[in-house]
Amino acid sequence: MKTIKSILSLFVIATIFFSCKNTNKAEIKTIEVATETVKELDPNATYAKAEFTINGMTCAIGCAATIEKKIAKMDGVKTAKVDFDKKLAMVEYNEAKVTPNLLEETVTKVADIYKVADMKTVDAFSNTK
Repeated sequence: MKTIKSILSLFVIATIFFSCKNTNKAEIKTIEVATETVKELDPNATYAKAEFTINGMTCAIGCAATIEKKIAKMDGVKTAKVDFDKKLAMVEYNEAKVTPNLLEETVTKVADIYKVADMKTVDAFSNTK
């Protein structure tokens, strides 16, 4: 019995001794983060402003924000704002690169439920509908 206790004690001490040697060192990882590219605007371009109604939106975060991002990413679009409450989109774009038909096509490509109506070119964006 004394031999078994001695072997068991020796085993416990050896286990503790060897397990304490394994220390964890901090691991440093470098992660590349995608950055947004800044659009370069053509200073010689002629910019037009368009307002249009978007029917079929059901929420401000999912619908309006998604449409706004898609329009804003278009080459030639200077600014884009979609107001969910008014169902109104206001876009300032380079006339040489973007057409009202292209804007409408971009909105309808986001989802089939979105329909563009009352497309008009304006001098200044309206604050009320």
